[in-house]
Amino acid sequence: MYAIKRELKLNKVETSLLRGNAGFKRWVYNFGLDLVQASWEFVDIQASDAKRIDAIKKVFTQVTMQKPENVWMKKYPSTVYQSAFIDLKRAFARWREGLSGFPCKKSKKKGDSFTVYKTAGVYPAKGQPPIPFTNRVVISPGKQIKLPGLKEFRLKERIDFYCSSQTFTVSRTANKWFVSFVLDAEKVPPIIHPIERIGVDLGVKALATCSDGSKYDMPVATTRAKTKLGKLQWRNRNKTLGSKKLKISASKNACKYYNATARQHARIANIRQDTTQKMTTDLSRKAYAIRIEDLNVSGMIANQKLASAVSNNCFYEIRRQLIYKQAHYGTKVELVDKWYPSSKKCSRCSHIQPMKLSERVFQCQNPQCGHIQDRDENAAVNLEFAPDDKVRLA
Repeated sequence: MYAIKRELKLNKVETSLLRGNAGFKRWVYNFGLDLVQASWEFVDIQASDAKRIDAIKKVFTQVTMQKPENVWMKKYPSTVYQSAFIDLKRAFARWREGLSGFPCKKSKKKGDSFTVYKTAGVYPAKGQPPIPFTNRVVISPGKQIKLPGLKEFRLKERIDFYCSSQTFTVSRTANKWFVSFVLDAEKVPPIIHPIERIGVDLGVKALATCSDGSKYDMPVATTRAKTKLGKLQWRNRNKTLGSKKLKISASKNACKYYNATARQHARIANIRQDTTQKMTTDLSRKAYAIRIEDLNVSGMIANQKLASAVSNNCFYEIRRQLIYKQAHYGTKVELVDKWYPSSKKCSRCSHIQPMKLSERVFQCQNPQCGHIQDRDENAAVNLEFAPDDKVRLA
């Protein structure tokens, strides 16, 4: 499955329309979450969440939306609130399975998003199934896209081919709006890779060091962007930013500061995302079996001296990208046990010795060896040739 994401080119009226849809979705999601928690006083907490949310959805459509003070809800597509209840079901399912924390309320500060989709297909006759592909939106090449239930919007970057999709997600990052949709297309993975197996050591000094001698670094632009963000926050440290509890509205300068901070955060995230995507794609094209260490990222972040460097180098994001790109490039990602001494072991004679984190060069203390190598390169070679009982599939 492929997804396409494009930035929308909006005027003030269109921006207001999208903000209204996002606010409607956020209101419905929080409404459903409150009622689910309130229902636990009368219904067993272990009862089916999906059935409970379906009952809440009926209450919303038959009672809440019919109230005079909620007339404003009817000017938005029905798929917006339907997708909100679908997201709420998914959030509770993930919580029950232990994959995430308890669902929390949506907030404007975390960005706006909503989903619309085409529901009705064309039925040839009564009782007959719908004609295939009539419940999809056909997108023509160019800089225009029609969102079901809304209108036609302009794109900043053109789409070069005909395609179709049923579901469209609109999201906001800083002051930019994007639309994303999925295509029913599969990529044929390559059969041959130049390298059979490679070890990748994720580090603090370098983003990744490979056993074939190649290195990947986080660009200097990340440090510059973080410095600029710090200066922006320091210069506005005494600004009155508003408070809902105290009923103090934010000033115009405070709103400008919010927008500038959001843009700078988005720039840092984009630099990291671009770097990690290019690195993981290069590794997936180059090697068939990719071995990385099963790092305890949460434990490393607990060390305040390493927290900034570990967060900046996106260890978990690199692992996630390598795993989902297995199907795209025909690779196999393997995890080496976190207790395997890849940094303390000599890659030539297998001698294990204690090493401090400050020691960046590995010098083997075995008198019969005396091997000297960069610490990260030595660890990458050890990861490549780790014993099978210390390796598992990701």
